[in-house]
Amino acid sequence: MRLHMKNLAFFLLICSSAVIAQSPEVRTKHYNTKRNLGIQGYDPVSYFQSGPEQGDDEITAEYKGIKYYFVSTANKDLFKANPEKYEPEYGGWCAYALGETGEKVKVDPETYKILDGKLYLFYNFWGTNTLKSWNKDESKLKSEGDKNWAKIID
Repeated sequence: MRLHMKNLAFFLLICSSAVIAQSPEVRTKHYNTKRNLGIQGYDPVSYFQSGPEQGDDEITAEYKGIKYYFVSTANKDLFKANPEKYEPEYGGWCAYALGETGEKVKVDPETYKILDGKLYLFYNFWGTNTLKSWNKDESKLKSEGDKNWAKIID
């Protein structure tokens, strides 16, 4: 019984950490936003359809402190039904940079990849497209990016 209670206490500690990490305060502090607007106004659902489209500032939804624009109410409804599916990984920061150095680096919202049903964004400016570098060592970079992002939002 004593071991069971220790396991339960550990489980509850882990669960409470995850809830704290996803608080609006943590998200607005660490996510790549401008005035709490995610993906520079691009519709997060559009990435999973025909590709990134700039959303309409009249069609919005907020999820845990981050606001998103949508091209249609249908996309907004899809997002509201499952926001975790559509939000970009690593808070919308460059996936390559998070995996390579653990740094939060700006992105070009039109340079992206859907991997395992998740949206990853990349830096693509001044002749440097980090998506190309990501593709060369994706498995390692994703693993490191996951660890680095967990440290940031913890």
